[in-house]
Amino acid sequence: MSSHPSQPSRWEKGGNRPLAATRIFDVLGVNYRHPVRDTQREFVVIDAPDWVNIVALTPDHRLVLVNQFRFGIDEFSWEVPGGVIDPGEDPVAAGLRELAEETGFTGTSVRLLGSVRPNPAILNNTCHLVLVEGATRTEVLEWDPDEEIEVCTLPVDEVYAWAQSGRITHSLVLNALLLFAPRWAELKGVR
Repeated sequence: MSSHPSQPSRWEKGGNRPLAATRIFDVLGVNYRHPVRDTQREFVVIDAPDWVNIVALTPDHRLVLVNQFRFGIDEFSWEVPGGVIDPGEDPVAAGLRELAEETGFTGTSVRLLGSVRPNPAILNNTCHLVLVEGATRTEVLEWDPDEEIEVCTLPVDEVYAWAQSGRITHSLVLNALLLFAPRWAELKGVR
């Protein structure tokens, strides 16, 4: 029999101090105390804004994908469109804005698929996953100064094949495809 409790203790949060501030996130040292052992530790937390990723489905059942250079991995990455949510901005509105800015696509129907925590061990933000159906290219691209994006559409099943083969490796994109899967199964059943 294990001497460990069946459920972990909830650490008690104390104060924090700034460790670093950057253009895209802040790094905090956050104090926590363990309620049973009475030990205190400082943990590093990345204080980041919320993000949005968009699954954009065209009327002919293709998904809008973007390919762009990612500095964290020093490689190109195939992804669904996405970006940072502005303070106070609704995630669905942010999804529509980011989709139009990055790809020029807009849609006829939009809803929140779900929300995930990108990495709860060190990040305090949420990534919202938005579904836009009836997506067509109607807008002029409005890239950020450092963005250069290849935009394409692929049949949905081909996108899933890319994900399963390792051609799509962005974890938040895989989350979006996972949450879109029930809707895709529903649409395939209707065809």
